[in-house]
Amino acid sequence: MTETQPITPQQTDTRWFVLHTKSRQEKAVADYLAKREVEHFLPLMEQVRYYGKRKARVELPMFPGYVFLHGTVEQAYDMDRTRRLAQIIPVTDQSQIDWELSNIRLAMERDLPVESYPYLKQGVRVEVRSGPMRGLQGIVADRTRRDRLILQVDMLGQAVSVEVDGSLLDVLD
Repeated sequence: MTETQPITPQQTDTRWFVLHTKSRQEKAVADYLAKREVEHFLPLMEQVRYYGKRKARVELPMFPGYVFLHGTVEQAYDMDRTRRLAQIIPVTDQSQIDWELSNIRLAMERDLPVESYPYLKQGVRVEVRSGPMRGLQGIVADRTRRDRLILQVDMLGQAVSVEVDGSLLDVLD
């Protein structure tokens, strides 16, 4: 359900870059990076699509138009030469995006059903304290309705959500 290379301890010359791809080029960019053994992350989610009377399950990018590259500046600009990118977005807060992507990766590894969700600027940060989602951190819309955990990427202004039992959540400061 994901196109990715395992995350290794950060090296001094590697950092996260957000690759804004041209339309429908996310998987091609991820394949290119995989062939060159460049660490990247392309979260995919499964959706049902109807083609006439046929029903098909397809894997679509969780964040359409974006692939996350963890590498050097040279690797990012090498990818730019493929003409599959619209832009390379440098990440200023490396620890923030690392936290956000690791939570999305954790949700995917546990095969949690995710769906698109509106991005929230304000919210309450929480962590799941027990169960199969233990350790997952995200944001809930408010303290009264805690059944949906939002995993968002601030830099893109996009988010996905996961259903969770509100009684398993602990509010983080």
